[in-house]
Amino acid sequence: MRPRTNIFAGFGSILWLIVVGVPLYVVLSASLQPRSSYLKGGPLSLPSSLTLENYASVFQNGFLLYLLNTVLVGIGVVALVLVLVLPLAYGVVRGRGRINMATFRVFLLGLAIPSQAVIIPLFLLINQLGLYDTLWAIILPTAAFSLPVSVLILTGSMRDISNELYEAMTLDGASPSKIFFTLVLPLSKSGISTIAVFTALQAWNGFLFPLILTQSQGTKVVTLGLFTFINQYGANVPGLLAAVILSALPILVVYLFARRALVSGLMGVGGK
Repeated sequence: MRPRTNIFAGFGSILWLIVVGVPLYVVLSASLQPRSSYLKGGPLSLPSSLTLENYASVFQNGFLLYLLNTVLVGIGVVALVLVLVLPLAYGVVRGRGRINMATFRVFLLGLAIPSQAVIIPLFLLINQLGLYDTLWAIILPTAAFSLPVSVLILTGSMRDISNELYEAMTLDGASPSKIFFTLVLPLSKSGISTIAVFTALQAWNGFLFPLILTQSQGTKVVTLGLFTFINQYGANVPGLLAAVILSALPILVVYLFARRALVSGLMGVGGK
C-alpha cells in the first residue's frame, strides 16, 4: 500500500523547524561575531567574520566559578529532594490513616504558592538562620519549592505497583523497610529519574533565590553571571549570548540523556 502524503504534517514540521532553528541561529551566530561587526549587521545577517573572543571573555569573567556553584546547588537540591520525597511518598501511598492523606494534600497546596509571594519572609528566615549569601540559601528554598510536584510525581509512580506484590512480600515476612528497598525503589526508577531531572532543571535555571538571597561574587550562579555582560550603558550582546550557550550546554546534555525518563514519569502522573 502506497503511503499517503500528509501535507499538513509536512507544513507543520517546516514551521516548527523555523520556530526552533531561527533563534538558535541568531544566538550561535551572534556569539561567534566580534561586537563591532554584530552591531553593523542585523541579528539575521550572515557573519562577516568569526571569532572565539566572546567565549574567552566568558571564562575570563569567572564563568567556571559560577558553573561550579550552580553544579553544587543542583547536586544539593536533587539530593535533598530525593532524601525527603522517597519516604514521604511511600508513606502517602501505603499509609492508612487520615494524617497521610492530609499530609499529601498539604503538599499539593504548595503547588499554588508562587515563590515571589513568600520571598520577604523567606529572606528574613534565611537571615535569622545565618545562611544569607551562602549556597544553602539557594539550595534549601529551591528544594522546598520542588517538593510538592516531586511528591505528586513519585506517588503516581508508586501507585503503579500492584497490591499483589506488596501482599506477596508481606506474606513472606518482609518488613516495610525491606519492601521499600527491594520492591518500591527498583519499580519507581522512572519517577525517581523524573524528579532528579526536574529538580536539576529548577536549580539550574533558578534566578529569584540567587538574586535575593546571595550577594557576593563567590556565591554567584550562572543565571546571575549573565549580568556581567550588562551594565547601565548597554549590553555586550555577543558575550552575553556566548555565556548563555555555555550555561545551557551542561543541562541540555543531562536533558538529552534523561528525557525518556522525564516524559514517562510525567505521563504516569497524567494518567492518574
